[in-house]
Amino acid sequence: MKSILKPLLMIAAMAMGMTAAGTLPALALVELNVNKGNVEPLPIAITDFQGGDALGAQISQIVTADLKRSGLFAPIDKSAFIEKITNPDAAPRFDDWKVINAQALVTGSVSKEADGRIRAQYRLWDTFAGQQMAGEQFFANDANQRRVAHIIADAIYERLTGEKGYFDTRVVFIDESGAKNARKKRLAIMDQDGANVRYLSDGRSIVLTPRFSPNRQEITYMSYESGQPRVYLLQIETGQRELVGNFPGMTFAPRFSPDGQKVIMSLLRDDGNSNIFAMDLRSRSTTRLTNSTAIDTSPSYSPDGSKVVFTSDRGGRAQIYVMGADGSGQTRISFGDGVYSTPVWSPRGDLIAFTKQTGGEFQIGVMKTDGSGERILSSGFQQEGPTWAPNGRVLMFFRDANGGPKLVSVDLTGRNEQPIPTANFASDPAWSPLLE
Repeated sequence: MKSILKPLLMIAAMAMGMTAAGTLPALALVELNVNKGNVEPLPIAITDFQGGDALGAQISQIVTADLKRSGLFAPIDKSAFIEKITNPDAAPRFDDWKVINAQALVTGSVSKEADGRIRAQYRLWDTFAGQQMAGEQFFANDANQRRVAHIIADAIYERLTGEKGYFDTRVVFIDESGAKNARKKRLAIMDQDGANVRYLSDGRSIVLTPRFSPNRQEITYMSYESGQPRVYLLQIETGQRELVGNFPGMTFAPRFSPDGQKVIMSLLRDDGNSNIFAMDLRSRSTTRLTNSTAIDTSPSYSPDGSKVVFTSDRGGRAQIYVMGADGSGQTRISFGDGVYSTPVWSPRGDLIAFTKQTGGEFQIGVMKTDGSGERILSSGFQQEGPTWAPNGRVLMFFRDANGGPKLVSVDLTGRNEQPIPTANFASDPAWSPLLE
């Protein structure tokens, strides 16, 4: 399904070369190796974009915040800048930037077109090689000014690391407000940095576990509005909603398949056992994938759709299992102390994130898909529900502290933990794929 954001965004990108810089001798350009264990943040100077009144500075601020929050870049304080950029299309005085150890430099401009759109352009420079590394321009309507900044940040991230960014994305989550014993829970959606919050439900019914469709335009979630938990699909832009199915018993933890054609979930039956089912959204037929006398729940597909990871207490304590997408070959992969929950397959396919309760604390960790190489990234009093950024480098989860849950992100090193600002308490985040 094509994204309907395209006509709303009206973004077009065009590479911009720099003839003068292109004549310089070829040198090895700056790059950031994100695959080594301890990555030293790259010093980068990001100047205010020229023109557009305050908009130029706003775009610069958003790009700076995105890159800094990744933990891979160390934006240099603007008060240290020696050269004042007046023509972002001209080569900068590289020596002035080398003096302050800016290994990369971003210049840019923003202007208003005759048709009302804004045009934003940037250039990325390697100051020590004295070369332009990248240059593009984008057109967008006023409503998408912040998205332009995120897209520029993604382009810089990809050029310097060799991997896709994750800044032009959204997060759907549960907004929680009011007293703890009468908490109002609303579906909400925002940019990955906490901006542009929009509510998708009115809070009259408890809602849980929102999850994005691969097409970015639809979410699945659970609602108690009928008194029983039921799984719904919601079109984000139109607000159109439909019940996935009216199953006997209780339903939990719905999640889309990678092709968006199925929803996988667990159903609790009268015998107290919870098993995993997949529903074909076109035919509405369901297929039972597990048949145990235990609690099997929290299923999550591998990126290629061939496997499913889930939790089960069939061995006496909740552990992580992997099976084929048809339910075959159910294999336990975790054997650590404690109780495991909420496993989620990485978009890269190489890791599984999980929540683990052990020693009186909650941990967010990752392991390889065969269960080896378990690493704990974050520990706390109560935290759970990891969700992957689309590049598989960062996780977001929620931590309950100081009276209610708040959102937190952490990278795969576990060293870069960042709070995600929200107006109210927030829980159960789900990260979207990169927008289009």
